[in-house]
Amino acid sequence: MTWKDTRATRLFNIELPIVLGPFGGLSSVELSATVSEAGGLGSYGLYGYEPERIAATARELREASGKPFALNLWLPIEGEEPPSADAEQFAAYVDVLRPYFEQVGVEPPTQPEIYLPDLDGQIQAAIDAQPAVLSFVFGVPSESVIEQAHRNGIVVVGTATTVDEAVALDAGGVDAIVATGMEAGGHRVSFLRTPEDSLVGTLALVPQAVDAVSVPVIAAGGISDGRGVAAALALGADAVQIGSAFLATRQSAISPAHLAALHGPDAAHTVLTRALSGRLARGIPNRITAELADPAVHAPFPIQNWLTGKFRPAAAIQGIPGLMSMWAGQSTPLIREDDARKLVDNIVDSVDAIFGRLGS
Repeated sequence: MTWKDTRATRLFNIELPIVLGPFGGLSSVELSATVSEAGGLGSYGLYGYEPERIAATARELREASGKPFALNLWLPIEGEEPPSADAEQFAAYVDVLRPYFEQVGVEPPTQPEIYLPDLDGQIQAAIDAQPAVLSFVFGVPSESVIEQAHRNGIVVVGTATTVDEAVALDAGGVDAIVATGMEAGGHRVSFLRTPEDSLVGTLALVPQAVDAVSVPVIAAGGISDGRGVAAALALGADAVQIGSAFLATRQSAISPAHLAALHGPDAAHTVLTRALSGRLARGIPNRITAELADPAVHAPFPIQNWLTGKFRPAAAIQGIPGLMSMWAGQSTPLIREDDARKLVDNIVDSVDAIFGRLGS
C-alpha cells in the first residue's frame, strides 16, 4: 500500500488522492479534464447555472475525459431567511456600486425577479448528468438527495469548516467530507455558525475531523505543493483538495489580471471580505475590498453577488483588478507551476520523495 491508495481514491475510483477545488465562476472544462486525466478528481463549480447549462457542461466534461469528475452545488444555509429588497432598497444598493458600473461602462441592471436558479432543478440536472461525485457546500444535502444520488451510482461529498459541521455531514449520510481550513481561498462555506466564528486552520481541523467522523476526509486550505499534500496525509486525510495552485495554471478560466495578482506582492496579504458577494470570502485585497469593507454599505448575499456580477466580467476583460473577485488562498506565494498536468506530476514526485525519506 502506498500514499496513493486511500479510502478516497478507492471511493472515487481515481489514481491519486488529489481533488481539484470547484471554482464557482472560474471553473473550466479543460482544467477539470486535465486533473482527471492526470489521475486526480477534476471538479466543476455550478454556482448560478441553469439546468440546461449543467447538462451541457457535464456532456463537455465527459467528452473531454473518460475519467471520473465531480460537480459542485451551493445549498441554502438552513434557517437563513432569503434576503429581499423592495425597489427603494435595491436602488440604494445599486447607488453604492454605481461608480464601479460607470468605470467599466456598464449600465446598472434593473431589479430581477430572482437572483439564483431553482435549487431543486439544479440538483436534478446534476444527478441526471451522473458525475462520479456530486459535492455540496454551505450545508448538509437532504436524505432524499443523497438517496437519489446513490441510486444513480453517485458519490456524495459535503464540506465542513469546523468539526461540528463535519459531524453533522457524517450523520447526514455523505460519503466523504472536505475539511476546509481558514487558509483556503474563495468563500468560507460555514453553515452551523457564522464564518467569522468558524475560522479553524487546516492543521488543527483535519486531524480533529478525521477523529470525529467515519468517512474519508479531504483536506483543503493552504495546500499548494507536495509538502502540503504529504502533511495532510500524515494528519490522517484520505485526499487533498487544491484550489489556488490550479487556478494559476493556463488551463483555468482565470483572467490575465487575476493571474498577475496571484503572482504579485499583495497575494501574500489576503483578506476576508463580504464586499464582492455578501458572503465571507478570502481574496487578494483591491479597491472594492477597501472601499466596501463595512458590510452595512452593501447588499446581502445573493443580491450583492448578483449586482457585482454585472460589472466584474467587464472589469476582467478590461484588466481592472480593483473591480474583480480576486480569490486566493494563503499559500498563493508558493505557486510555481503554470501547467495543471505538470503541477500534478510535481506533487507526485515531491510526495514520493518525502515518504521515501521517511521510509514509508
